[in-house]
Amino acid sequence: MALAWWAPDVEGFGDVKVFDGQHKAAAQILLGIKELPVRVFVNPDTNVLLQANTNAGDKLRQVAFDTAVMRHLGSTLFAERAKKYQEMKKLDEHNYGFSEADLVRFFKGEHREMLRYIIDSTRDSITYHKDNKLREFVEWAGKTADRPLAYTSVERTFFAEFVYKGALSTPIDEGMERGDNPRVLEREQIVRLMSLFAELFFVNKWDPDLGGRRLENRLQKGEAIPEDHLRAWRIAREEVLACVLRWVKLVIENYFAWTGQMVDKERLFERRFPEELWKRIDLFLRNLATLPCWFDKNLSNTVFGAKRNREYWDEVFKTGKSSEGVPVLAAPLDLSQMIQEPKVKLVA
Repeated sequence: MALAWWAPDVEGFGDVKVFDGQHKAAAQILLGIKELPVRVFVNPDTNVLLQANTNAGDKLRQVAFDTAVMRHLGSTLFAERAKKYQEMKKLDEHNYGFSEADLVRFFKGEHREMLRYIIDSTRDSITYHKDNKLREFVEWAGKTADRPLAYTSVERTFFAEFVYKGALSTPIDEGMERGDNPRVLEREQIVRLMSLFAELFFVNKWDPDLGGRRLENRLQKGEAIPEDHLRAWRIAREEVLACVLRWVKLVIENYFAWTGQMVDKERLFERRFPEELWKRIDLFLRNLATLPCWFDKNLSNTVFGAKRNREYWDEVFKTGKSSEGVPVLAAPLDLSQMIQEPKVKLVA
């Protein structure tokens, strides 16, 4: 939060916002200092300030911003570049008949940065979407174990698996009126998947008072941990969630193969899913939620006793056993069975 001063002796100035150094300024105020030297930017180029702020938290690591903050800055820079493109091309401010690829070519001196800004814009729009029910279960700064998910885990799972990493060659506003704009579909459908996941595993199941700090150790020592809470913590482990979402992707690809449709596997969420496919995804997650491994206390000092890699859980889902031969599932996951009505009803 920026500090502000009133500068009555300087004509034309009202509140002066401090761009940086607020912690040092607050310390000086607490020490009783009445005057502070400041550098004032008159009619600054906000794009330059944004870029400097981004570099401070990324390349220079001066501030070491949280990843979510960096994505928000990247999203803002994407909007600024689009606005600058319109000005340079003498386009109306409402004209978005150019593509993401056009922007990358136009700002060819920062090709890699532009690609990141494009993806940051998509990630940021998903993260802060008003309908995203997963948001309240995400820890934005690291992972303090107060919430089941860290933002970095969301990036390495949901975003890594489903957000298209390239620049689209279609106009940015294409399909807006028809409701099939690829980036809008991608955003809304990933939000729907996140919300479905949150409803099944976290909403009214995760207890913030219990948290996740040393949860497996507490379980081993005899502490009573509600099953829903334990399942939420275990399935939110990054290595587990990554494997779960790969299976979700398999459900989607299997549906399109079954219906005889060719799809771009890197851009799955940029085409509208029929409700029959959403039903399959829902059934898969519901069946997954009934697996006994999420509630098995005996697995707290073996399978869940240490951080594992994704290959470990790939093996578990494929064979039913861990790489050490520990039985985890009654049987390997069977896709055809996992999209059938579950025998045990799960109350979301």
